[in-house]
Amino acid sequence: MIAAIVLAATFTGSVLALQQVENSRGEQATLEEVLYIPSARVLKRLSLGYSGLLADIYWTRAVQYYGEKHHEDAMRYDVLAPLLDITTDLDPHLLVAYQHGSIFLSQPPPVGAGQPDKAVALLEKGIRANPDYWRLYFTLGFVHYFDRKDYTAAEQAFEKGSENPNALPWMKVMAAAMAQHAGEPATAMEIWQRLYENSEDKMIRENAAQHIAAIRVDQSIPDLERRVEMYRQATGHLPASWVELARARILPGIPVDPTGTAYKLMPDGTVQVEDPDKLPYITHGLPPGWKRSPGKQR
Repeated sequence: MIAAIVLAATFTGSVLALQQVENSRGEQATLEEVLYIPSARVLKRLSLGYSGLLADIYWTRAVQYYGEKHHEDAMRYDVLAPLLDITTDLDPHLLVAYQHGSIFLSQPPPVGAGQPDKAVALLEKGIRANPDYWRLYFTLGFVHYFDRKDYTAAEQAFEKGSENPNALPWMKVMAAAMAQHAGEPATAMEIWQRLYENSEDKMIRENAAQHIAAIRVDQSIPDLERRVEMYRQATGHLPASWVELARARILPGIPVDPTGTAYKLMPDGTVQVEDPDKLPYITHGLPPGWKRSPGKQR
């Protein structure tokens, strides 16, 4: 009973400290202010053997903090890295904190904290504490590939993870892809697909699905525009609709984007998506000068 009271008091004090950091200077909270959060060493002493439970509480707080910032389209997540560090100091074997926390850290704002180097540090910390858990190597390779654009480091992470006897065979395939096809859309698609299949976090899966959809759009639109040009060269004029390309057997039917909405064929022969807000991360098919609506990127 006494231990539970001490634990509750410890966490309450931590929450108040966090709130003070958040309120003191809003989004401008400095690292020095963040350091007022109690250290894991102090918390371990005060937890009276309940450090695992306290780690779960801190992990919950980290997820809540990330969710709040993500919903606000915040450009700074100053408290996220310290929260994750304390969480994993309290329980070095809380694997979800390394896997999901590193993705929260690595993604660019406003989707995440835009701190890929801190994500790498968190994952390397997790690997040191859990050397037999090969999935941390996958996440490490993911961060190196997408957020740091360090394909050599990504290859090394996948290769190292593939050496684990429990690792799935595709880890070796990913290492080979890094060596031969780094930077290609098919490689990016494979990594996002693996992340989608291997994550249980709803936000991470949704983010992966959006990136998969974006890659499909970015592959489809140049192909569609080439087919429009084929029609122009064959007929001497641009098509007025997709129906004309279908009748000419250049297309099998009306092309649709991953949301099931037909692509827009513009008078100049270019192709656009109907609603870019539904397809975050696309680089093709955007109307000239288009900007994403606030709060739409999720």
